[in-house]
Amino acid sequence: MTYVRDNIEAMNAYVPGEQMPGSEVVKLNTNENPYPPSPTAIDVMRHEMLDRLRVYPDAKAGRFCEAVGNLLGFERDWVLAANGSDNLIVMIARAALGPGRTLAQPTPTFPYYKTQALVEAAELINMPCDPESFAIDVDGLLEANADVTFVANPNSPTGVTASVGELRRLAGGLDGLLVVDEAYADFAEATAVELPRDDANVIVLRTLSKGYSLAGLRLGYAVAQPPLLQQLWKTKEIYNVATLSQEIGLAAIRDQDHMKANTEMIKASRAELAEQLTRRGCRVWPSEANFLMVAVPRGGAAACGEALKRRNVLVRYFHQPASMADKLRITIGTPEQNQVLLAAWDEAGSHSEF
Repeated sequence: MTYVRDNIEAMNAYVPGEQMPGSEVVKLNTNENPYPPSPTAIDVMRHEMLDRLRVYPDAKAGRFCEAVGNLLGFERDWVLAANGSDNLIVMIARAALGPGRTLAQPTPTFPYYKTQALVEAAELINMPCDPESFAIDVDGLLEANADVTFVANPNSPTGVTASVGELRRLAGGLDGLLVVDEAYADFAEATAVELPRDDANVIVLRTLSKGYSLAGLRLGYAVAQPPLLQQLWKTKEIYNVATLSQEIGLAAIRDQDHMKANTEMIKASRAELAEQLTRRGCRVWPSEANFLMVAVPRGGAAACGEALKRRNVLVRYFHQPASMADKLRITIGTPEQNQVLLAAWDEAGSHSEF
């Protein structure tokens, strides 16, 4: 006997990246930032907030949203804060999906979009990326013309970006929503955050998990025209962003110099690691995120991932879809962490473990 809807009973849950206890583990499987957050954000954590924790947080996260708006050039009511950008994905699915409605996505991509389509019993339309370049199929997504189209840009797990022009063409040709998930925008050369000014059907998602080193804080935001955000407001939890999260996020947003210094170090390490893996016979796709998609020689991605794990280095292997069968996604660590990865790689290879 089941007590839940049939579609929930039938679906598989989203599987987060593996966690391993121990300080000796080099964790390069969940795209976290290896550098500390802003010192001013850390100071907020140290301040006494006992009286403020006694009362509910600001349901609108007003000061945080105002700071984001100031940074990006929008009024406060163009910004909606949430408990991580995955919370916003849930809110969008609640508002715009359901039986008889459709969600379109490029594949491969962030699996959580599929999860929410299944939760809402919506039809999922997968539009395969180009098998060589992993560019998204804009024409295919336009033809699908779904109620909600998700485009992670840069995409995960590929690191590949669509141009702002392509996204603008997509927005103009869709009757439904276009959600541009910019979780990795801080590492990219261009962003689509200006699209909502002209396109009422566009929502741009951002997170403080990646560029701001605050994955554990769970704080993200959406940028869209105010009437659309007012509809999403109806689907959110009442107090979905904790007081401490709002205050730490506010401090982090205001410290752009720290965030940019960290992202520049990661981009430099990204280029160096791509070169080192290429020397080892891998194909490495150009990435504008804080990770690399790597095709392992002889198609041994699964075995390589297991060999690295035995040496306390975690990377991410996706066995679905088929285009990912010979590939790993490797988060960019510090230079020291990247050297540990390469040493483990060389040792495993020398023992013919992949």
